[in-house]
Amino acid sequence: MNILVTGATGFVGQAVITELLRQEHNVVASVRKHSADLPLKIKQVNTGELSSAINWHDVVSNMAVVIHLAARVHVMNDDSSDPLTEFRRVNTEATLNLAKQAVMAGVKRFIFISSIKVNGEMTGAASPYPEEEGIKERFTENDSFVPIDPYGLSKYEAEQGLLALAKDTGMEVVIIRPPLVYGPGVRANFASMVRWVNKGVPLPLGAVHNQRSLIALDNLVSFISHCIDHPKAANEVFLISDGEDVSTTELLQKVAKALGKKSRLIPVPVGLMTFAAKLIGKSDVANRLFGSLQVDSSKARNLLGWKPVITMDAQLKKTAEAYLNRKALSNECRE
Repeated sequence: MNILVTGATGFVGQAVITELLRQEHNVVASVRKHSADLPLKIKQVNTGELSSAINWHDVVSNMAVVIHLAARVHVMNDDSSDPLTEFRRVNTEATLNLAKQAVMAGVKRFIFISSIKVNGEMTGAASPYPEEEGIKERFTENDSFVPIDPYGLSKYEAEQGLLALAKDTGMEVVIIRPPLVYGPGVRANFASMVRWVNKGVPLPLGAVHNQRSLIALDNLVSFISHCIDHPKAANEVFLISDGEDVSTTELLQKVAKALGKKSRLIPVPVGLMTFAAKLIGKSDVANRLFGSLQVDSSKARNLLGWKPVITMDAQLKKTAEAYLNRKALSNECRE
């Protein structure tokens, strides 16, 4: 099957391409510039920065499926003067431009990797839902909520446009909203956490009793590939997770075990840390460390018959091994 993958050089994109090649699909990778990190056997198409001005005609011709991973990603400290406009430009307008050209080219299915932020920031007592709607213990695909976060809103608007396009044209759309993705090569905050634990830095996170859903890279890739041609995935939205929710404390303990380190966690009261975070303007960080975010991924299992292909402990072990190997190689290069 001919498949176009956007965001091909990213953390998830490279893993998706590896799996697609293993399944012997014909893969075309959309990249901003040619990358030596991608397999030689796939065709790379330089499309530059993602925008609504790109002419995709020659790229999507003869493609059966588009897997759209490219996005302007969420960052903790966005320095843009107008974040919403920037997120919409890439995540909404550029996505719908690609999808409309995919329709004209006869693409059968468009798989869009959205975000759990479309559902909101937290579940449980800290849920953003009004009290009259009830507290959401877990996010589901049926939740009715319009995010105010610029990144989440841009993804939500892209979803709405895609579903409307599917209804009007017949091109099948699959929308996947993953929570935090982790695995070998993970970047950003998760990578920092692995680095802190490996260094043995004492962390005041030994008494956090929240619950968070995560998705292992191998599991996300497995689900994406599962959606390529499953007939029941057409025009559906899916929340996906490992099904092994953990607290921040438990996650750090698991990371330490994977690294072969002793966890150095100090049981500081969460209320005290939350108050301190507010004083220094870091409430968003506190919400991610102490808040809960749980998803109900039963639809993926029940409707499509999908099951996770790896446990959290096994994926963390692979993540730790990749980190330690890179660290060792870096040390050798410096010597």
